[in-house]
Amino acid sequence: MNRKGVAQPISRLSYIAALGHMTRISPQFEKTRKVSGPRALQPSQWGMLCPCDTPEGEACGLTKNLALMTHVTTDEDEEYLKAMCNGMGLIKLPDISASDLHCPSSYLVMFNGSILGKHKNPQQFATQLRSSRRGGIIGEFVSIFVNETQGVVYIASDGGRVCRPLVIADNGISRIKEHHMKELADGVRKFDDFLSDGLIEYLDVNEENNALIALYEWEATADTTHIEIEPFTILGVCAGLIPYPHHNQSPRNTYQCAMGKQAMGNISYNQLFRGDCLLYLLAYAQRPLLTTKTIELIQYDKLGAGQNAIVAVMSYSGYDIEDAIVMNKSSLDRGFGRSIVLKKYSCVQEVYGTNQVTDKILRPKMEDGKVNSRMKILDGDGIASPGEIIGDGDIFVNKWSPKIHENPKESDYKPTPAIHNCTVGETIAVDRIMLHSDSNNKLCVKLLTRHTRRPEVGDKFSSRHGQKGVVGIIVPQEDFPFTELGLCPDLIMNPHGFPSRMTIGKLFELLGGKAGLKIGKFHYGSAFGEPSGHADRVEKISEILQLNGFCYTGKDFIYSGTSGSPLQAYIFMGPIYYQRLKHMQRKKLLMYGPEWVMPSFKHV
Repeated sequence: MNRKGVAQPISRLSYIAALGHMTRISPQFEKTRKVSGPRALQPSQWGMLCPCDTPEGEACGLTKNLALMTHVTTDEDEEYLKAMCNGMGLIKLPDISASDLHCPSSYLVMFNGSILGKHKNPQQFATQLRSSRRGGIIGEFVSIFVNETQGVVYIASDGGRVCRPLVIADNGISRIKEHHMKELADGVRKFDDFLSDGLIEYLDVNEENNALIALYEWEATADTTHIEIEPFTILGVCAGLIPYPHHNQSPRNTYQCAMGKQAMGNISYNQLFRGDCLLYLLAYAQRPLLTTKTIELIQYDKLGAGQNAIVAVMSYSGYDIEDAIVMNKSSLDRGFGRSIVLKKYSCVQEVYGTNQVTDKILRPKMEDGKVNSRMKILDGDGIASPGEIIGDGDIFVNKWSPKIHENPKESDYKPTPAIHNCTVGETIAVDRIMLHSDSNNKLCVKLLTRHTRRPEVGDKFSSRHGQKGVVGIIVPQEDFPFTELGLCPDLIMNPHGFPSRMTIGKLFELLGGKAGLKIGKFHYGSAFGEPSGHADRVEKISEILQLNGFCYTGKDFIYSGTSGSPLQAYIFMGPIYYQRLKHMQRKKLLMYGPEWVMPSFKHV
């Protein structure tokens, strides 16, 4: 009963961070033990837990996340189910004869861990129960599992089991027909209708052992009992953002699952009216040009956390070594990667003694006809005015507290102002002032400050394929390479990031985005989607590029920005969705001091 971390405040750093937090499974296992067994990806986790979304470090493989279509069960009524079993030929324990007890063809029936009785025809009994479940007579999350090696039929209706939906197949033929799919597309039929009509059903891990599941409809044989709804549903919410993840090296997808939660973007539709302690927002967030089915299902395209950057894959200037990226200064001027940081500061009007003496909030006093420079942002009510520029050491609530708590006079009050602390040189504005009463009915003043930050050298960026890097140098656009059409890239990435990382999905994303821009279409890069039609084949994308006057491989003829002469090689260039991560050089500078960035040699 003394477990820690049962109740957690939800992380609202980004929309994906919030969704990832809601699907997280925290381990009971001790994290410090160096054992590989519990950390390994088990075959029974297929479709139930995401194979990519797990943290690096000591919690690797222990902290897991649910896959896309999973459902965690809740407790169901047991008495009704027990009565159903008794009416299906179940022999209760007191009525079992010695011959029935030792008969090899009669199986023990276990219900939620307790023995109900024995049954002489277990397969028929299980089939009858499954028919009742498909017909809606019993709950859709009841599990019936026949274990032939133990000679037991397990029935489970308890809570906490993870299950997922599958299409029912009769002799290898799917129950879902063309007219069902047309009704779904027309909005006549919904997911729950498929469930109530016995076309799909939920299976848990135990019952999957009795099923033969085909990945695609055309792979089903006469023995197939179920067909997957979609193979990409084995991935979770965070891994579903990655386009063509099955073309990437596995650890890269895991890195993106961690970094997708750190990306700045939109967190909700009411983000500008919230009062969070710390909020990172992207000023001009976009939806990705190369999308996936998961992105549409979770509506990430409405609350994106990144921007489509034109990327040139080439070496430039030497400031792009070791994953560093070269940024175009004009792109930053136009708003690329610009973010807004909202911070909250609080001040409470305290109540003292039995006489309920309170702090006073006074209007700023005039000194020689002028207001004190530290109080210049205060309004007539002694509280900061929204829209004012607030600096380091400025007072945002002019609060005075009594020295004595019983019948204080005017002279018995001392100044206890609420002071704002920030880095000198930052331009921070007062965004909002919120007044409310706390749980003890004391007046609480909350100040929300707004700081707009543009990317600078040392800020961290990442694509959706685990290719992270910091800004190495910011170059004026006149020195940047340009194409025959006069197009300049927003950033330059070093080609050495590809051979060892093997993120082929990133190459495909560039092609898909480039072709989509030309024909005005969002191409799909869903996982395992090429055979089923949920992803665009790279050959088709390259043909679209060729038909529209581009190179089949996505390369462009580039001129040097410094000399104006053509480069000796064709450059791979196009749009890739880039995320700006919360790790900013300015924050690190505050944390470790200026000597951490620029070492001092005065002691040498």
